[in-house]
This record gives sequence, C-alpha cells and structure tokens, in this order.
Amino acid sequence: MKLVSWNVNGLRACLKKNFAEAFAELDADAFCIQETKMQPGQAEFEPEGYTEYIYSAEKKGYSGTLVYTRMQPLSFTTGIGPEIHSHEGRAITLEFETFYLVNVYVPNSQNELKRIDYRMQWEDDLRSYLCELDARKPVILCGDLNVAHEDIDLKNPGPNRGAAGFSDQERGKLDELLAAGFTDSFRYLHPDATGVYSWWSMRFRARERNAGWRIDYFLVSNRIADKIRAAEIRMDILGSDHCPVVLDIDL
Repeated sequence: MKLVSWNVNGLRACLKKNFAEAFAELDADAFCIQETKMQPGQAEFEPEGYTEYIYSAEKKGYSGTLVYTRMQPLSFTTGIGPEIHSHEGRAITLEFETFYLVNVYVPNSQNELKRIDYRMQWEDDLRSYLCELDARKPVILCGDLNVAHEDIDLKNPGPNRGAAGFSDQERGKLDELLAAGFTDSFRYLHPDATGVYSWWSMRFRARERNAGWRIDYFLVSNRIADKIRAAEIRMDILGSDHCPVVLDIDL
C-alpha cells in the first residue's frame, strides 16, 4: 500500500504547477494534502478511481486538509476532539479495516513563538487523540508537523535553535508523541540520512541551495513499524515550497 502526503501551499496554485502530473506519477492508494487554502468545489481536479474527503477552514484561503483515496473507508471524521481545534480544517481521519489514517496540518507557532501556547495545547490533544485510536487499531499519521525533530533534520540547526519549528517546546512534544508508541518511518529506514528535506523557505534561494527542513512526516504505530517497506522524500518534485513524502507499507 502506497501513501503520499504533500503540503501543496494552495491546491489551486499547485494545479497550475504540474500537480496532476505529479499525482499520476506518485500513483498513491491514498494521497493526503495539507494547506489546500480552498473551500469544497473550488479546485477542478477529480482523479479517476479516487474519492475525495475534504476539510476546509472557516477562514477562506487558509489552512485545510484533503484526502484522495482509492480505498473505501469505514468512516470519515474531522478534527481531533476538542472544539477549539475544529475551525481551521487541520485534521482528517479515515478509518479502514486494519488501521486509521490521520492527515494533519499542525499549527505554526509563528514568529517569536506568538502561537506557542495554542500549539502546545494542540500537541497534547493530538497525542491523546492518536493514543485513543491506537488502542483500537494501528494508526498512520501523516502531514506537515511543522517541526524539525533533530539537528540532522535541517540544514542550519545552530542559527534556527529556538525559532518556530525548531524550538525546544515543539521538539519535546514530538519526543512525547514518539514515546507514546509511534515510529518516524523515514528515520526507521534512514536513521543517519542528512541533506534530505521536505520544506524550503521561498527566500534566499533556499531550495536551490538545499537549505531545507524535514517537517513533513509519516508516523506509524510501533507495532506496524516492521511492515514499512519504503519511506521516501521526493525532493525532485516541485510545485510547492514543500515536496511530497511517501510511505510504502504492507498492511
């Protein structure tokens, strides 16, 4: 089973940058998208053989998640429980027979960590939600988690230490999530890989210089980690300031 996750930084804009071609090439069983920046029906893209599940923010042109899937889910839900997180279109859960697929776009802590308190609440509530799901059946979590976990997950850790996406608070919450029973699929197969990133700033020719961050992930319940067959970061695919990440797992 092949799963793809991609923060497209606006699906309508990405459609003008060869999104359809990349979608076809990646040939996923489920294709999870973050930062759609749209309401239902605003994008002209209906891939044959897929069903669309969309969750838009109340604020137009902001945030939003979407899943295209060939597999028929048993159920589709939005949000992660608490009502406070139910306005920005940040989480979609599809339940399948043997696992849950959770697609998330984690809130950015913003400059000078202005939104760090909300981010910490989100992290705690997301972890509780995932643990509740995991008690029933294995979970695959994917999306833009807006944090680089370790020094090897970004080009310039020193100057960025303490900044949004590389603060001790955010990194610590990812530590807590992994300790709660989850595995980072990319590091499971590539524990020492460097220079492999999923996001680049649009400034200072960052992508050209590969001055990036790995902030897009597939996490899986520990008990299915041994079923991971491949975990890739497709740095060659353009169209957004992020690139797609891929999980091939035998479930």
